[in-house]
Amino acid sequence: MSKLWGGRFTKKTDQLVEEYTASILFDKELAEEDIQGSLAHVTMLGKCGILPLDDVEKIKDGLHKVQGMIRRGELEFSVSDEDIHMNIEKTLIDEVGPVGGKLHTGRSRNDQVATDMHLWLRKRVVEFVGLLNKVQEALIGQAKNNLETIVPGYTHLQRAQPILFAHHMMAYVSMFQRDIERLQDSYKRVNVLPLGAGALAGTTFPIDRHFVAQQLGFDGVYENSLDAVSDRDFIVEFLSNAAMIMMHLSRLCEEFVLWSSTEFRFIELDDAFCTGSSIMPQKKNPDVAELVRGKTGRVYGNLFGLLTVLKSLPLAYNKDMQEDKEGMFDTVRTLQGALQLFAPMISTMKVNKDRMRQAVNQDFSNATDIADYLVNKGMPFRQAHEVIGKTVLYCIQQQKFLLDLKLEEYHQFSKLFDADIYDVLQPERVVNARNVYGGTASNQVSEAIVRAEEVLSQSTAWFDQYYDKSR
Repeated sequence: MSKLWGGRFTKKTDQLVEEYTASILFDKELAEEDIQGSLAHVTMLGKCGILPLDDVEKIKDGLHKVQGMIRRGELEFSVSDEDIHMNIEKTLIDEVGPVGGKLHTGRSRNDQVATDMHLWLRKRVVEFVGLLNKVQEALIGQAKNNLETIVPGYTHLQRAQPILFAHHMMAYVSMFQRDIERLQDSYKRVNVLPLGAGALAGTTFPIDRHFVAQQLGFDGVYENSLDAVSDRDFIVEFLSNAAMIMMHLSRLCEEFVLWSSTEFRFIELDDAFCTGSSIMPQKKNPDVAELVRGKTGRVYGNLFGLLTVLKSLPLAYNKDMQEDKEGMFDTVRTLQGALQLFAPMISTMKVNKDRMRQAVNQDFSNATDIADYLVNKGMPFRQAHEVIGKTVLYCIQQQKFLLDLKLEEYHQFSKLFDADIYDVLQPERVVNARNVYGGTASNQVSEAIVRAEEVLSQSTAWFDQYYDKSR
């Protein structure tokens, strides 16, 4: 069969051009959505009296047959048919005859492909909310198990102040909550129907766009036909959200890599998420964490790639926009793989509490509390800061830690020191002194966990509500 658009042309398309411009090798991913959109479109054509109902039923039956062929892997996609839309339409015509050619009445490939991508992406937005919920659940589980586990907190990768390991885990719960909220907010921009915009200006047929939107579960339709076919903001926004999720995952991966090293020995990742060396039998490599960290770059690249494609495009549709799909598909696969692995990797992680405690006991991360101690006794903070700096320098020179000093040694630096300084320096006291909302004190972290579980419950309810709707 000749090209469905070939009436205007007197020569066949060059084969190299066909291969270069065809998108079927990757946009076949949209097959289910293309049929879903076509079923809603043809139903509307019948409702509005644009097509006879007999033709509508024949087309719908044919579309279901084509859908079955695709699901069974029986349909061979052809590069000469360019894209998933043409492949499906040609197969439909083969199945039901010329009546299949009536399916495209009142629409263009421009608004058709945009609809397919809206349908496809909204499923993934909801799916990623669910996957992030599982990651949060795993982090909260580790936090609950480590409400008394004290670990050095770092700034500049230098030990700063002791904190609860649970507090550290809950920091990532907060990060991923922002990611979830961004995805949820983006859903309302994904869930808008472009179909009915035609190629760019609408259509002369008396279609009912809102009826199609209702059938497909969209909350509304695009207000402007030019915008409907040229908008890819919803994909850019998703790629941006995905890049931020990967950035958060990568930060946690970096900590897993560091913490599982011999130098730290704070955690041990389960064997199921590590690999060995082909030459060094003692090695246990945190490959999953490293690979997620590495794959963050490709997700960033997909975002910048699409931004670059779109930056100079005039309205409305341009062939450049065919480049919107591969990066989106790749980002979804990359993020999906990472999130599916992350929850079980966190849940099975062993925390070396004794090693963490040893690290806290052998550093100067409690120095700030001595400064606060002197401030509470009337010394200006800047003077107290200098006193403690000199005290720490003395400890380093004497190869001691703050808890090792005798009271007489403290008196070298200030007579305000008393025997209660040793209570102030205890790690539990240091941690629980941060008893402010959002702080690392155990009661504050416990309350933060309760709040996080409430938010997680709401997010899970959102997922349950929108999962079926997005299907």
